[in-house]
Amino acid sequence: MFDLKKIGKEAKAMARYVGRLTTGEKNIVLSACADALEANGSYIIEANQKDMANADPSRGAFNDRLMLNPQRVSGIAEGLRKVARLDDPVNEVLYMKTLPNDLQVGERRVPIGVVGMIYEARPNVTVDCFGLCFKSGNASILRGGSEALYSNMALVEVLQNTLDSLGHPRHVVQLITDPSREMARQFMGLNQYVDVLIPRGGAGLIKTTVENSTIPVIETGTGNCHIFVDESADLDKAIDIIINAKTQRPSVCNACEKLLVHKAIADIFLPRICKALDDSGVEIRGDERVCKAFSKAKPACEADWDTEFLDLIIGIKVVDSFDNAIAHISEYSSGHTEAILTESYTNAQRFVAEIDSAAVFVNASTRFTDGEEFGLGAEIGISTQKLHARGPMGLKSLTTTKFVAFGSGQIRA
Repeated sequence: MFDLKKIGKEAKAMARYVGRLTTGEKNIVLSACADALEANGSYIIEANQKDMANADPSRGAFNDRLMLNPQRVSGIAEGLRKVARLDDPVNEVLYMKTLPNDLQVGERRVPIGVVGMIYEARPNVTVDCFGLCFKSGNASILRGGSEALYSNMALVEVLQNTLDSLGHPRHVVQLITDPSREMARQFMGLNQYVDVLIPRGGAGLIKTTVENSTIPVIETGTGNCHIFVDESADLDKAIDIIINAKTQRPSVCNACEKLLVHKAIADIFLPRICKALDDSGVEIRGDERVCKAFSKAKPACEADWDTEFLDLIIGIKVVDSFDNAIAHISEYSSGHTEAILTESYTNAQRFVAEIDSAAVFVNASTRFTDGEEFGLGAEIGISTQKLHARGPMGLKSLTTTKFVAFGSGQIRA
C-alpha cells in the first residue's frame, strides 16, 4: 500500500532542512545532480524506452515531449547548472524601516515549504521542478503521468542517490509512483503537509486539480493565445510573426491558437496569411468571411474559439473594430498570452492596458512567454491566475515573504 501520508510527513521535515541550506550548499548539490544525470544517461534513456514502447503512436506531439535521447538528457542537466548559477532569492530583504518607537520592521523572502507538482508526460519537468524547488529552499513531491512513470522513476532515483552521496536526505525530492487517479485525488487532499500544488498539463488536468484540491493551487499552462492584426499592421512583419507563433512549436502553451484580423485589411491580408499558414501545414478554421477569402478553410464552430488546439490548427476571425477584438479576446482567452500587431502607438498602448492576460506583446511572437526567454533562467510553469504568482514562474515565485521585527524592549500601549 502506497503511504501518501508518510511522504507528506517526510516532505514537511525536509522543507525545514532545505530551508536552512546555504546558497553554496545548494549549488554544489545541483551541479552534482547535473553531472550524475549525464553519467547515468544510458540508464535514464533505457527507462524512457519502456515508456516509449507503451506510448500511443498516434499521439505525435505528446510522444515528442515524452522522448529522451542523449542530447535531451544533457539539456536537462544543463538546466540544473543554469539554476545553480541563478541568484538565490531566499533571505532577500525586501525592505527595512525604523518606526517612531524605534522598532525595526522589514520583509524577507523565504521558501514556501513543500511544493507539490502534478504533471503529464514531460520527464524534463521532474528535474526542472526539483532544481527550482531545491534552489528556492523547498522540498518537492512529484506526481507525473503514467505515460512517463519509468522515466520519472529513473530520474528521481539518480537525484536521490546524488543527494545521499553528498550527505543530504534523499527525501528532499519524492516521487509518487502510484499513477492512479485515485492516488492523485488523495494527493490533492494532502493540505496538512503540502503548501502549494502546481498542475502542469492540459486543461482537463488543471480543471480537475482546481476543483478537487484542498491545497492552494497555482493554475498553469492552458494557453488559448490570440494575435490581433490591427488595421495599421505591417503585413509582411505580421506574416513572419504569425507563422512563428503558430508553427515553431505548435504543441506548447504559448503557441498562437487564434488569429483576429481587422476588417479594414481583411481583403488584402487574409489570402496572404491563409496561404502562408496552409503552406506550413496548418489547418484553418475560420468564420464566414475567412472561408469566403480562402476556399481551403473549414467553417469554425463555437467550440473552436474556446479550444487550445496544441496542434497545427488555427482559428481565424475577422473583427469589425479594435473594440470587437478586445471583446472577443476577453470572452475566450485563457489569460495566458495575447499579442497585437500594429503600427499605431495609441492602439498598442490601449491593447496593453485593456487585455487582462499574464503576458501581452506588441509586434512580437507569443512564443516568447517563457521563463528563460524573459531572463528568469528557468520556470516551473506559466501561471494564468493572479494570486500568488502570474506569468512565467521562476525562483522568486517559489518563495513567499515574512515580516521580521527587531526591538529593544518595546511594548504596545
